[in-house]
Amino acid sequence: MSQAGGREAHPVDSLAEQLAAFVAREERLPAGRVRAANLRRLAGGASREIWSVDLAIERDDGVESLPLVVRKDPAGRVGDGGDRSVELSVLRAAYAGGVPVPRPRWGTSDVTILGSPFFLMDRIEGEALPRRLLRDDAYAAARAGMAPALGAIAARIHALDLSQPDLAALPRPPADRSIARTEVERVAAAIRQLAVEPHPVLDLGERWLLERAPEPPRLALVHGDYRIGNVIFDASGVRAILDWELVHLGDPIEDLGWLCTRAWRFGSPLPAGGVGTREQLVEAYEAASGTKVDREALRFWEAFGSFKLALVFIMQSRVFLDGRVRSVELASLGRRTVEAEDELLRFLRGEA
Repeated sequence: MSQAGGREAHPVDSLAEQLAAFVAREERLPAGRVRAANLRRLAGGASREIWSVDLAIERDDGVESLPLVVRKDPAGRVGDGGDRSVELSVLRAAYAGGVPVPRPRWGTSDVTILGSPFFLMDRIEGEALPRRLLRDDAYAAARAGMAPALGAIAARIHALDLSQPDLAALPRPPADRSIARTEVERVAAAIRQLAVEPHPVLDLGERWLLERAPEPPRLALVHGDYRIGNVIFDASGVRAILDWELVHLGDPIEDLGWLCTRAWRFGSPLPAGGVGTREQLVEAYEAASGTKVDREALRFWEAFGSFKLALVFIMQSRVFLDGRVRSVELASLGRRTVEAEDELLRFLRGEA
């Protein structure tokens, strides 16, 4: 397609035009009443593409300017690792329930528009690099209050009404099976399928976890990847919780344990995401939720976090070893499996 003067359309220009046309249809506006500008790919988003775009929507009463983010599957990865329509519905429920998340706007599973499913949400200004939060003096106050804030926000997530329409598409775990045991068995089966070498520590960890699997205090919406790396923050504290692609129904303590997993501390001695103590996290959660946290259940889910992380590292390394992506980063992640195993051994020895 040629533009004025014979200049070929840039792929980004084409994407912007497609986005504008899609929003115009969603808003039932004539073509040309929605304009997209400044579309650019953002850093981050290991499993999803993240784009920034500015929309101008011309309505009868004026022009609405919206700074937005597009979250889309990479081309060829349709259906891999979650459903964007489900993620969008969960975001709507969380936003309506007072959870700090970007306001969700529009989305579609139609792959003919951008090449894969996507949705748009408000762009939240702030920082997202954990190392800056943990080290920069500018974020000292935010750092000090982060663990209690995350405890209170987790309680708000877990209090969302599961009967509301936006959460109806989430499958419920089998009523006759232990949620914790099912998760351990699922991860263990995947490790055995994908690992290219024996992992006796993970075999021991599987048995240790199965012997200690707790019963959930209640069924709740679980974020599934609740950690500092999925938080937008500024000097005042938490701005938004991101990346809901692993959301599911399960044991709410899973989110607290994942936040406390050693890998997400980035070298900090503080166990709750590198920003606070377990007690700060739990006390804020209990105060906000009105429920007590079983400390042994928290210990189980923290240990399970390292067990699951070992699977993540093995999966990433297989992408490299199978020749699907030639990436030094993926290759190096495979070497980090030993870090998760070392942390599991600390639990097995009673040192954690």
